[in-house]
Amino acid sequence: MSSPHPQTVKNRRVFYIPGYDPIHPRRYRELYRSEGAAQAAISGYDLTLKPRTGGSHYGWQIDTMIDDATTHADVEVLVWSDIVRDSMDASIPGTYLQMVRTAWTYIASGALCRLMRLRKGPVIAALYPVGMLLGQLLIALALWLGIWRLGSLTLGDIGAWIGAALGAAAFVALLRWFKSKDGKVFAYYLMHDYAYSAASNGANPKPLEDRMHHFQDSIAEALATDVDEVLVVGHSSGAHLGVSILADLIRAGRVPVHGPKLAFLSLGQVVPMVSFLPDAHRLRADLQYLAAREELTWVDVTAPGDGCAFALCDPVAVSGVAPPAKKWPLVFSAAFTQTLSAEKWSELRWRFFRLHFQYMCAFDRPKDYDYFQITAGPVTLAERYAGRPPSKSRIDHAVSKYTSVAA
Repeated sequence: MSSPHPQTVKNRRVFYIPGYDPIHPRRYRELYRSEGAAQAAISGYDLTLKPRTGGSHYGWQIDTMIDDATTHADVEVLVWSDIVRDSMDASIPGTYLQMVRTAWTYIASGALCRLMRLRKGPVIAALYPVGMLLGQLLIALALWLGIWRLGSLTLGDIGAWIGAALGAAAFVALLRWFKSKDGKVFAYYLMHDYAYSAASNGANPKPLEDRMHHFQDSIAEALATDVDEVLVVGHSSGAHLGVSILADLIRAGRVPVHGPKLAFLSLGQVVPMVSFLPDAHRLRADLQYLAAREELTWVDVTAPGDGCAFALCDPVAVSGVAPPAKKWPLVFSAAFTQTLSAEKWSELRWRFFRLHFQYMCAFDRPKDYDYFQITAGPVTLAERYAGRPPSKSRIDHAVSKYTSVAA
């Protein structure tokens, strides 16, 4: 695909911030490898991936030739999967207690009611683990009561005691079996995800804050090199981490005036799930601050076809903290129904978790969004989308009940 822009990037550093994911970052390298090759074949350019050597973060290197322009990119994954795994280390009773606490947090605070005014998809996704876990519990209880009743009917009082004991054992065994199959239904995984932010009412736990500070140091180091662009990509929950990391970076004066271009690409963001909570003062302050900064370019890409994201919801505006001089983000849609062929869309439309990762995958009918050209091509994010209007159907009015910000 021909680009109308002249080459402005020969070397780029990319920092990818995953969402709430316990899996080793190797999965992101393999996703980039396979989908990047597919997109290059579709769009008519060359893309080569090779291992990254050295550095404090897991990553890879990419070389591309697009319209006779060669570009090199060094990609690093800012890993917090160990923190995620630790937060998921809950027993079955502990997970059900998390469910009750998380539901109470969102309902009692009024956040759930406000979120429902935005997009139904992510709210349904948030309610899904509650419904699934309750369903599993009811099935297990029915099994227990059935065995108890059978014992009582066949052996009388002694049978009732035996049935109660056997039913209790079956109850526990069935719940454990359900949990063992969670890799297919994601009920426990999603419950832990929503519970992680809700546990502190939207504030970041200290281990996460410490990790974010470490990420900031890595980005600052890249900004002190002679590359042409430093691009931060935040996907899903990683988007709101990126907001806070970059806000802290700029506040600390760590963006050189004559250094590389700084850019932020947020994908499939779920910012309102956190920013609408009562104690998300820090995140709301960071959203407000970053939205008016000249030091970076911020582009936010979602799609209505992604039922797990707050599609076309301006994260700053809906959080009620848009500053008078608001510049960012530029909000537009990846438009899955237009950028994927009818056959591909039919294959993916009910695979909700796969669609949530489509932003980092190949499009067989691409328009102006190409993840691989953005991260490894010859044009900066600012120049690629200079003059591009935001999507007309975006939601850009205040919705959150809580708009207080950290001092």
